[in-house]
Amino acid sequence: MGYAIVAALILVADRLSKYLVMANMAEGESVPLIPPFFYITYVQNRGAAFGFFQGQTALLSAIAVVCLLFIFTQWNKIMAKSAFVRWGVVTALAGAVGNLIDRLRWGAVIDFADIRIFVFNVADAAIVLGVALLFWEVLIHDRKAR
Repeated sequence: MGYAIVAALILVADRLSKYLVMANMAEGESVPLIPPFFYITYVQNRGAAFGFFQGQTALLSAIAVVCLLFIFTQWNKIMAKSAFVRWGVVTALAGAVGNLIDRLRWGAVIDFADIRIFVFNVADAAIVLGVALLFWEVLIHDRKAR
């Protein structure tokens, strides 16, 4: 039950933050929060991370759906793994759903957290956290168990 609550909280934070940006800013508008390091900048990313695969909404959506279906078919196996794996998959899953909703609804992912190197959103942060937990399991935790 805790996994569903965390996933729901991530999804709500993602949807709400994107809604607030879209409702209060014009695309391309940027507001400094902690200059010169952190800005809120409304960007519609029609590609994947770092702008790869621009305009490939159908392909990126299909990849996300296939990954989500795979996770759901393997759910019992995932839940039998370590906490790093379980939480990694849950947080990445929630992020993937958030960005998939954007792609299906807007044809682009809504990004806004601008650290001047790249612009991202709550879903992206959840995906990165989830992958980091999975890497931790494989690279660090797994080695200690040997």
